[in-house]
Amino acid sequence: MSDIRQTLSAMAASGRVPHAILLHEDDGGGGVSIAVDFLKKLYGDNPRVAKMIHSDVHYIFPLVLSGDSVSQQYAGQWRDLVLGNPSFTENDLYEALGFEGKNTVISVREANALIQTLGRYSLEGGYTSVVVYLPEKMNSTAANKLLKILEEPPAQTLFVMITHSPERLLPTILSRCQLFRLPSGGAASDAVLRYNDGSLLASLMEALSTKDLSAALAVGEALADLPSRDSARAFCRYASEKMRRVFLVQQGLKSLAGEDDEVAAWALRCRKTFPRKALEALDRASRLIERNVNLKILFTDLVDRLYHNI
Repeated sequence: MSDIRQTLSAMAASGRVPHAILLHEDDGGGGVSIAVDFLKKLYGDNPRVAKMIHSDVHYIFPLVLSGDSVSQQYAGQWRDLVLGNPSFTENDLYEALGFEGKNTVISVREANALIQTLGRYSLEGGYTSVVVYLPEKMNSTAANKLLKILEEPPAQTLFVMITHSPERLLPTILSRCQLFRLPSGGAASDAVLRYNDGSLLASLMEALSTKDLSAALAVGEALADLPSRDSARAFCRYASEKMRRVFLVQQGLKSLAGEDDEVAAWALRCRKTFPRKALEALDRASRLIERNVNLKILFTDLVDRLYHNI
């Protein structure tokens, strides 16, 4: 983590700052805190940046889609959360905002408000900065509006985005960002460490890549026989993290995926559309586990979805 902080600090000191930076963190990885520290250096250690009240630094995060709400209206709750808990999780955010259990999104309304903001000169001179937490939560219209800004950014405009799922971003947005993979240590990484039996996923990927449906279904039955629903959820989290790494390798971002020969091999053997489809299927399976759906039916369905998309 200190290496990334030093790199960003040196970038700010040199004045050679890209117009878009993407920090890929595990949930709870402290990416927003790193972004704020970087902006402190960029703005000459201005104390208002540290307090998250600088008029030229704007924060965007997912909200429940209702009324005319935009992130600015929740600035107080956001600031209290980030300053009080630098390693907050996505669920911590929704709890702080009163959005637990509700669908959240970064809407086109937010994107339009941002465009208006960026259409004005910075109030204090220098950079206008936008920190976007979970840009993958943008709906398609908002994502395309952001892409247009990234393609032709106003002078001295900086975007710092913190993502948990880079595979859910438009590839054209990814290509316009300088990416940094923050060290593991959040919820997703913990899932990989706790679930230490990778043989089931390896067997499943082998069966899928060779189009052996019978063998793939046999792995599905083994998954249904895991000792508990917690084990089944742990498998889904473990497999999701692996699929994110496959996606990064396929996008030419192997340095962000980490050294993993297994992932590198899978990246060569499956379609480029597969990681996204697999993550959707795994996310669906994880939600259904919470609802006490029969595990044999659930994992048979998961195997079928993966088989038809690989």
